[in-house]
Amino acid sequence: MAGGVQVGDVAPDFDLDGTDGRFRLSEHRGERVVLLFYPGDDTPVCTKQFCSYAEREDELTQLDATVVGISSQDVESHRDFQRAHGIPVPLLADTEREVALAYGVARRLFGTQRAVFIVDEAGIVRHRHVHVLSLDFQRVDELREALERVSAETRV
Repeated sequence: MAGGVQVGDVAPDFDLDGTDGRFRLSEHRGERVVLLFYPGDDTPVCTKQFCSYAEREDELTQLDATVVGISSQDVESHRDFQRAHGIPVPLLADTEREVALAYGVARRLFGTQRAVFIVDEAGIVRHRHVHVLSLDFQRVDELREALERVSAETRV
């Protein structure tokens, strides 16, 4: 798909191993899901991103959405990263980068591009934010605002 998944598209289903066991997107129909694609465990910006979520875990858990991180490292790497920094969200192992490819955020030389997708209760992508250089990230407040916009738009 040219340019990857866009707002309004059906979210490509996937099934990945993660730090909390298997995760299949289609099993989360009826709830909103936030997909946090990120370049890699223990990299400077990714560590800052996920530590910011750990620092505001109470607010993160109040987002009324299932939040997961996705990158190409294996589950053991994710567990080490999660334990070292108290990361409060499951991390999914897209070791073959098939999910990143399906969503249009796999980069040829640098792995997975930092991006956020919000999938609604019906499995439709309602928010897409791809970070051009992967040097910044969406904080808890920005995730909350995006979820609020999605709620407002789907009520209309």
